[in-house]
Parts: sequence; structure tokens; C-alpha cells
Amino acid sequence: MLARFVKTWFLPELIRGLSVTGRYLFRKKFTVQYPDEKTPKSPRFRGLHALRRYRNGGERCIACKLCEAVCPALAITIESEERADGTRRTTRYDIDLFKCIYCGYCEEACPVDSIVLTDLHEYHFETAASGTISKEDLLHIGDAHEQAIAKARLADARYR
Repeated sequence: MLARFVKTWFLPELIRGLSVTGRYLFRKKFTVQYPDEKTPKSPRFRGLHALRRYRNGGERCIACKLCEAVCPALAITIESEERADGTRRTTRYDIDLFKCIYCGYCEEACPVDSIVLTDLHEYHFETAASGTISKEDLLHIGDAHEQAIAKARLADARYR
């Protein structure tokens, strides 16, 4: 009975909360001045997608459609055709970034390490239609950031 009276009138939860606030009130603050200062990112960070190429310039994607099948958000659309030499290649590889949940399943399912999630997180859309990223755009991102992608893959290799 006495304990209930104390909890009701003296509000120990409020006092405990204010004591936490008071402890941090006079400490030096840690503030990142974004975008001038940036915090380090893990090599496993999942940002914008990219399609990679082999060193000889050929596309890695073999149109197996595993990434499309494993995508829980159904954000990937792939169309393919067979070439004269008997290999399959993609004619269309679109990712709807509005649907994508950046889970990384597409990256894990790819047998040839073609689709990867880069550390790029600072991008925007001019129109709603630009939320879908095409094969050409994905290849361009992969070409432009191949060194960073390879470095992140190397740093993460022992955990895969």
C-alpha cells in the first residue's frame, strides 16, 4: 500500500528519466556535420544496385532469373534471349527502387556475382518514372564504381 502511494505521488519513473537527461546535459555533444563530414560505412552496407562486368568487358549476368525469383518485393523484372553462340543474356533488367526493400537477397542469389548493392545512398528521383532503374543505368553504375565494389567485396569475402 505504501509502495503504491510513493509510486503514485512521487513519480519515480519520471525522476529516473530526468536523471538520465541530466547526466547527458553537460557532456560534450557529438554531432556530424552532414554532408561535409561523413561517418564510416560497413562494407556490407546495402545501397543502390549495380550490374558488374567481367574484366574483358562482357556482362556477368547470365539471365538465370534467380534474383527475380528470390526478390520478396517483386521489384526486379528480367527479360532475356538466347544469342547465336547459345548463351543467354538479358535484354531487359529493371529494378523498381520504390518497391525494393534493399534486403540483399538478389545479391546473395546471383551465382556469378553480377548484381551487387553498392554503398551509394545519396541519390534522388526527378520524376516518379525515374524510380525504375534500367539495365544500362545499372551497368553504368557498376562501371563507374567497380573499384569501390571490388574493395568492399574483398573486405567482406571472409564472411561469405
